[in-house]
Amino acid sequence: MFLIYLLIIIALPIYAQSKVKSAYSKYSRVRSTSGMTGAEVARLILDKNGLQDVKVVETPGVLSDHYNPITKTVALSTDNYRNPSVAGTAVAAHEVGHAIQDAHDYAFLRFRHRLAPVANITSNASWIFIMAGLFFSSMNNLLGIGIALMAVGVLFQVVTLPVEFNASSRAMNQIVELGIIRNEEEPAARKVLSAAALTYVAAAAVAVLELVRLLLIFNNRD
Repeated sequence: MFLIYLLIIIALPIYAQSKVKSAYSKYSRVRSTSGMTGAEVARLILDKNGLQDVKVVETPGVLSDHYNPITKTVALSTDNYRNPSVAGTAVAAHEVGHAIQDAHDYAFLRFRHRLAPVANITSNASWIFIMAGLFFSSMNNLLGIGIALMAVGVLFQVVTLPVEFNASSRAMNQIVELGIIRNEEEPAARKVLSAAALTYVAAAAVAVLELVRLLLIFNNRD
């Protein structure tokens, strides 16, 4: 049983990463019919939504694209920022989707933003208590504390799902309504966004499975 569990938590993230790399690699080589770079796509969508105060900047790395709600900045990786590809268009629109969420005070985004620093601390601290609780079977209370701390990190992973799905939905709506992509490009853009979303689903699933496993160990000790 443990072997099956181990295979699942290893295979899920690997599968998700392979899907996103495959989709991105394929469609980053497909030039968008609009001829717009990711930076231009992001700027257009932002301006059309009255978000002229949000900056679009280039950031190093591959698929390092993100939106910073504190600095109000959409950061696009070099390839997506500079090149006119279907993948770059989808990714740029997705990150702008987060900026639109921010502007509309999207509840899940607000909650995730507030939870992030707490989850970062509790997730790191949890394993100290968990390992101590697992090693010293008589100190089950330490395991319980570790599980409670870990649960905060798991909550963060779960809350991330609606944030990412909603941003992708907003992205598709924007690039279709503004005529940035043509009908024949929609399936490719959706594949890029769906593959990216799968990585968040896999991370959340692994986090939940690990939490359940530790809860079972904790309960069986009572």
